[in-house]
Amino acid sequence: MTTKRKRRKILVTGGAGFIASHVVDKCVSLGYSVAVIDNLSTGFKKNLNPDARFYKGDIRNLAFVERVLKKERPDVINHHAAVAEVVKSVRNPLKTLEINVIGTVNLLLTGGRGSMKKFIFASTGGAVYGEAEKVPVSEKAETAPLSPYGLSKLLAEETISFYARSYGFEYLILRYPNVYGPRQNPKGEAGIVAIFAGLIKEGKRPTIFGDGTKTRDYVYIDDIVKANVTGLRRGKNEIVNLGWSKEVSDQKMFDAIAKSLDFKKSPIYAPFRQGEICRIALKANKVQKILNWRPKIKLDEGIGKTIRTIG
Repeated sequence: MTTKRKRRKILVTGGAGFIASHVVDKCVSLGYSVAVIDNLSTGFKKNLNPDARFYKGDIRNLAFVERVLKKERPDVINHHAAVAEVVKSVRNPLKTLEINVIGTVNLLLTGGRGSMKKFIFASTGGAVYGEAEKVPVSEKAETAPLSPYGLSKLLAEETISFYARSYGFEYLILRYPNVYGPRQNPKGEAGIVAIFAGLIKEGKRPTIFGDGTKTRDYVYIDDIVKANVTGLRRGKNEIVNLGWSKEVSDQKMFDAIAKSLDFKKSPIYAPFRQGEICRIALKANKVQKILNWRPKIKLDEGIGKTIRTIG
């Protein structure tokens, strides 16, 4: 007589948002039992997977978090819910710190006291390092955030390590590059591919903040999802960068998107924004060893895939 194997239960926060909704879709397709928390402040109902149980609420509300975790009893929490915009964090640092730190603590406390075996956290590779002396940046580099957003993610990382020691669960912290792909909001403040493509399709000139030389490391959403899913079974108490280890300038991104859409006008150049770093790319040697992860979707292919989804 064979016993039926229990499905692993995963709770994804921010699961109506850009990145986390893709993570949810993949976990559902692999047969996991998935629940989603999202307050729909930046996420969209249309992104919700119909086979995942949805709880609308704010992770700053401890009583709400306790109710959901008591009902769901997740084995893994995959935590993406956050204020994830540098400029917004500069304008409203208190809200950023409340959501990104206190919200994380609520999940850690409740999960640590409950059934949680692992906590996977979406951090940021650019904002926690600040202006690095050497690019691409490894996990050993000094962390020196320039924005409340970067600070909040770094503080959240520290709280994860603390509560993992206190309660005995495992964690995996993924320091993200600039992620792009379908479902990224072209009306938001972050996400250059979606924003530029959305404006160009409306016949408008996109704005580059700075002179176009600012650089980032861009990874397509499918590769980010792969790291999250692999992290369900690999990576014990680790912090890893995700990236190509390549700098791509704002100007190059504009030129590539404009070329794809046959847009002949030049961009608008505006002053550099407070809190943003000038140069970043993430060395991803460690994650290759820990998760056997490498990005696969090259920039031109990823841009094409993204542009086709923007109305």
